[in-house]
Amino acid sequence: MPPNNGTMVYGQILHSRGREEDQVNLNVGGMLHKVDKSTLMRFPQTRLGRLLCCHTEEAILELCDDYSAADQEYYFDRNPGIFRCVLNFYHTGHIHVMEELCVFSFNQEIEYWGIQELYLASCCSNWYQERKAYIEDRDWDVRSDDPQPSLDSSFEELSVLEKDLEKFKGAWCADIRRYVWLTLEDPGYSLSSKVITAASLSVVLTSIVAMCVHSMPEFQRVDASDRPVEDPVLAILEVVCIICFSAEFAVRLVVAPSPRKFLANPLNMIDFASILPFYITLAFETIDKERGEEESENLENVGKVVQVLRLMRIFRILKLARHSVGLRALGATVRHSYEEVGLLILFLSVGISIFSVLIYSAEKEDADSDLGTIPVGWWWATITMTTVG
Repeated sequence: MPPNNGTMVYGQILHSRGREEDQVNLNVGGMLHKVDKSTLMRFPQTRLGRLLCCHTEEAILELCDDYSAADQEYYFDRNPGIFRCVLNFYHTGHIHVMEELCVFSFNQEIEYWGIQELYLASCCSNWYQERKAYIEDRDWDVRSDDPQPSLDSSFEELSVLEKDLEKFKGAWCADIRRYVWLTLEDPGYSLSSKVITAASLSVVLTSIVAMCVHSMPEFQRVDASDRPVEDPVLAILEVVCIICFSAEFAVRLVVAPSPRKFLANPLNMIDFASILPFYITLAFETIDKERGEEESENLENVGKVVQVLRLMRIFRILKLARHSVGLRALGATVRHSYEEVGLLILFLSVGISIFSVLIYSAEKEDADSDLGTIPVGWWWATITMTTVG
């Protein structure tokens, strides 16, 4: 339990003051404090320690809100109550937390004064960290229940959009790029934004349905060499979808306020991964045609590679995350619960490893057994632990 207010000023009350000329006048939130320079210099890396090393008024004003050269007084527009904790830190070497304070407000204050959390007293450290973690989890739960859609899968603050818009100032074609960016990124920006969002969603669903229909025997075709080829109608539909995906991705990349940040966004990486297989498949097919039939035996694996790349089109279903708050919520849940998910995977991995070896040892002598190797035992252990417990 954090100490009470009387304990907080214990170091201040018993601290003996030195000569007047060796003292520093600190006015924090209207309250004047006189502190010996030697006390502040015990921690020269803090704001007050660095303040004493300044030799010009310009350097001083970078570390405080105002300065009176006549009175040798430094002014800080900060919380005077928390500053008592700061003063106690200079006297005792440890910082204590008052229970009635908000931990985040306290954290912001000590960061301003240049004091690291490692200086927290042992009597307050556990309480402080637990309270901070509890409020962070509760705040995330509240933001997760917010009906307003966020802009990405991690539920970052909506101020991210405002920060992105500020980057357009002074850029080329700023007004046009800003309008196009908002139209493509914010479905609620205008009527055209809603239309584009609906059209994009329709193209994604159409592409997924076409891929599923292509697996039906009625729509499978082969060429003269008995190699599978695309159905003409489905092939045209695929090209149209790819053109839409490519055009949308290219336009968003061009008008993005920060191309590097744009390419690092997980949703944009999914968009790129959804169109890349088509162009790789097209390149393989072009090489196959250029080589000719005389080298077809050397390119037997090309057809298999092409088929695998075509199956990678299933990644397009992840594009729905851009238009689905539910999928973004799922991504945020996994992100904030990665420790628990990792613990579950570790538990399953240990169980799978142990029981796969045991079942292999028990079944290896049986010639009719299907569990003749440990990797097969992995599969048996996996489906057993995840289906029947």
